[in-house]
Amino acid sequence: MRTEAQAVVIGGGVIGCSILYHLAKLGWSDVVLLERDELTSGSTWHAAANIHGLHDSTNISRIQHYTMNLYNALEEETGQSCGVFQPGSMYLAQTEAREHQLKLQAAKAKLYGMNFYEISIEEAKKLNPLVNFDGIRCVMYEPDGGNVDPSGVTNAYAVGARQRGAEIHRFTPVTATEQQDDGTWIVKTPKGDIKTPWVVNAAGLWGREVAKLAGVELPLQPTEHQYFVTETMTDVVAHGTRLPSVSDRDGEYYLRQEGQGLLVGAYEKDMKFWAEEGTPLDFAHDLFPDDLERIEENMMNAIERLPAVGEAGIKRVINGPMIWSPDSNVLMGPVPELDGYFCCNGIIPGFSQSGGMGLMAAQWIIEGETEYDMFGWDMARFDSWATKDFTKAKVKDQYAHRFAIHFPNEERSAGRPARVRPIYEMQKELGAVFGLNVGWEHPLWFADKPGTIDTNGFTRQNWWGPVGEECKMLRERAGIIDISNFAKYVCKGPAASDYLNAVFANNMPKVIGRSCLTPLISKRGGIAGDFTVTRVGEDEFWVIGSGMAERYHKRFFKQVPLPSGTTFQSKTEEICGFNVAGPKSRELLQRLTNASFTTGDFPFMRSAKIELAGVQVLALRVSFTGDLGWELHCATEDQARLYKALLEAGREFGAGPVGSRALMSMRVEKGYGSWSREYSPEYWPHEVGLDRLCKLEKDFLNKDAAAKVLENPAREQMVLLHLDNAEVDASNADATGGEPIFKDGVGIGRVTSGTYGYSVGMSLALGYVKNAQPGDEVEVMVLGRPHKAVILHEPPFDSKGTILRG
Repeated sequence: MRTEAQAVVIGGGVIGCSILYHLAKLGWSDVVLLERDELTSGSTWHAAANIHGLHDSTNISRIQHYTMNLYNALEEETGQSCGVFQPGSMYLAQTEAREHQLKLQAAKAKLYGMNFYEISIEEAKKLNPLVNFDGIRCVMYEPDGGNVDPSGVTNAYAVGARQRGAEIHRFTPVTATEQQDDGTWIVKTPKGDIKTPWVVNAAGLWGREVAKLAGVELPLQPTEHQYFVTETMTDVVAHGTRLPSVSDRDGEYYLRQEGQGLLVGAYEKDMKFWAEEGTPLDFAHDLFPDDLERIEENMMNAIERLPAVGEAGIKRVINGPMIWSPDSNVLMGPVPELDGYFCCNGIIPGFSQSGGMGLMAAQWIIEGETEYDMFGWDMARFDSWATKDFTKAKVKDQYAHRFAIHFPNEERSAGRPARVRPIYEMQKELGAVFGLNVGWEHPLWFADKPGTIDTNGFTRQNWWGPVGEECKMLRERAGIIDISNFAKYVCKGPAASDYLNAVFANNMPKVIGRSCLTPLISKRGGIAGDFTVTRVGEDEFWVIGSGMAERYHKRFFKQVPLPSGTTFQSKTEEICGFNVAGPKSRELLQRLTNASFTTGDFPFMRSAKIELAGVQVLALRVSFTGDLGWELHCATEDQARLYKALLEAGREFGAGPVGSRALMSMRVEKGYGSWSREYSPEYWPHEVGLDRLCKLEKDFLNKDAAAKVLENPAREQMVLLHLDNAEVDASNADATGGEPIFKDGVGIGRVTSGTYGYSVGMSLALGYVKNAQPGDEVEVMVLGRPHKAVILHEPPFDSKGTILRG
C-alpha cells in the first residue's frame, strides 16, 4: 500500500468509486481508495438503482444526464458490465400541479437537448399495457430511463480507476485522520498510514463516523427503506420486450421490471429511523426484517394503477438502510474550516447521480471549482445550527414526502424554529409568516392575523395579494424590512484596507464614511459573491454579504493570508439590521435622531455611526428595494428596542413591516441581481454587469481568471423581461425561476428570478439569454407553457436612479 497519495477516498460504494475514477480520469493517478469491508457494502449493493435524467434543478439534470450517458461508455472502456437496461421511463400526472411540474421539466429538456417529452395515453398503453391510465392527466416519456446493476456499476468505476493507476484496498478500515501542521493529512489504517493533501469522505452509511475522526459533525440520519420484487408474472412474459418503468409520484411509489416480474418501492408516511446514535461498524451486506405493513397504502396505490401486481406473489423483500441530509440533497464540498477535507455524503438517487457527482468532486479537488454551480448541494449550506433533532425532523419530513412536489417558494415547518432573533415573537404578533434562512426564522410576508400559513402551488397563492400591499405601502410611504440575515463582517487593523483589496475585485473606499459594491471572483473567473464594503474608521471596515453564503465564503477569505495585527471576523450573530425605505423613510428616521438625513448631509453610498431612538447604529445609505432608503445595523441586544421605535414612528406615516417576498418583487423591478440566482460562479462579470467593478490594475483573489474571461465576449447576458400581463393573468402564475426562454422556437436562456412587479403593474423575470437584444419578443415557459414576453431596455422602476439618490 502506498504511503503517500494525491488523495485518499474513504468508502467503496458507488460514489467513492466514482470519485476515484474521475480523479484518475482528470489526471491524478496517484490516488487511493480505502474500504472497510467489500466494495458496495452499506447502501450500494441493495439499491433499486433506477436511472433518470430530469430533475427540478437544471444543474442536477445536467449531472444526471451525464451519468446516464456515462454507463455505456464505462462498459466499453473497462469491459465490466454495468447491467444497463434502458427501456424508457413513464412519468404520470394525476393532478394539475404534477402536470405543471412535468411540463416545465419537458420544456427544460427541450432547452438543454435532453430526451423527455409528452406522449399520448394511447402511446403509453402500447409501451406498458399493464398500466391502468384512468385519471391520468398527462404522461411524459424519457426513452433513456431505466436501471443498472449496482455491483456492476461500482466495479466498473473501480476497474476504470485501477486502469488509470489508482489503488483500491478492501478490508482496510480507517482508524484515524490526523491533520498535520503543514495542512496535509495522515490517514491511519491497520495496514499502514498514508500521507495526503486530500481526504475524501465518501463513506455512505458511515459518513458521520468518518467525519468525526476529523472533528466534523455532519447532519445525516439513516432510515430504513423497502421495496419488493414479484414472482414471474405472465403479463410481463407475454409482453416480450422489457417494460418501461413507471413513476407515479402522486401515488407515492416507483415501479420497474426486474427479471420476469416487477420491482415496487415506496417512501411511506410511517417511516423508520435507523442507527440514530451511529452506524454499527460491523454492518456490511445486511438487511432488516421485512415490514410490508408500513408500505401497505403505497402498495395498494400501485395495485390500483397496475392490477396485475395484486395477483402476483412476492419473491423477495429488500429492507435496507439509506442515509439522508436534512433536505435530501448531497452534502458536498471541502469543509470550509479545514484544509484538504472533502465530503460527498447523503446521496439518495445515487445511481442517477454517481457519475456527475464523481466528476464534480474531482473538478473541485483538482481544479479548485466545479463547472456547474453546486451551491444548492454545498455542505456549507448547513452549520452547527443543524442539530441532531433538527436533522431527524427534516429527514422524517423529506422521507415521508419524497415524491411530493417541492413548489416554488415552499417553506416546510419540520424541525423549526431552529434559530430565532429577539424580535421573533413580536413579528409573530404582527402576523409574520416565516421562512427558514440558514437556520434563522425570517419574515416572508405579513398576514392580517397571526398564525396564517402559506398555501403552496405553481400558481399565485394566498400571499400574493398581501405582498402587493406591502410593496404599495413602501413605494408610496415607507416600509421596515428585517435584514438581519445579511452576513456581517468587521475587518480591523493597520492593514485592513490591504487585506480587503487583496480579496475583493473593486478598490476599497479610501475615505471614512464611503461605501462600495464589489464582486468576489471565483477560481474560474465567475461571480463567487457580491458585497457592500464600508470604511467606518481609519483602520476599520464593515463588509456585508449574503447570509446564506457565509460559510461558503469562508473558503475564499482564508485563501488570502491576514496581515499581522489585522483581524477579519463574522458579526452576523452579534449584529441585526433593518432597511427603512420609501419616499417617507427620511422623515420617519428624522423623528428618531438629531443626525441629518438630508441628501447634502447623507448622500447615496455614504455611512455614519449615529444614535437612533437611543440605539447606536451604523446607518448606510443603500437600499436593495431600489427606493430611497437606509440600512440600519445595531447590536442584537438592541434589536427589539430599535424595531419598536421604528414601528411606532412609522405609524404617523402609514408605514409598517415588510417581508422578504416584497423585497424580492422590488429588487426585480429595479433589475437587481441576487446571490445564488443571478450571481454565481457560472456567470462572468460582464455577463451580469459587474465588470466595471473589477479593477484589473490591482491584484486581487483570482484576478488572472477574471482577466482571462473578460478578454472573451459574453456568452449570454442578464436581462429583465416583461411577461404579457394578459397571458400571466389567465394562467394565474408568474415566473419563479428556472423557466426556459425561447425565441422563434429556439431555446435562448432561462429565468433566474421571477415575480410580479406590483408598483409597476408588470409580471417580471430576470434571466440569462443569448442571441437576443432589448426589445426582442420571446416566450417564457411559465407552467411549462409559452407566455409572450419582451426583453426590456431598462428597469421599469426608477431607471435613472433619481429616487434612489434623491
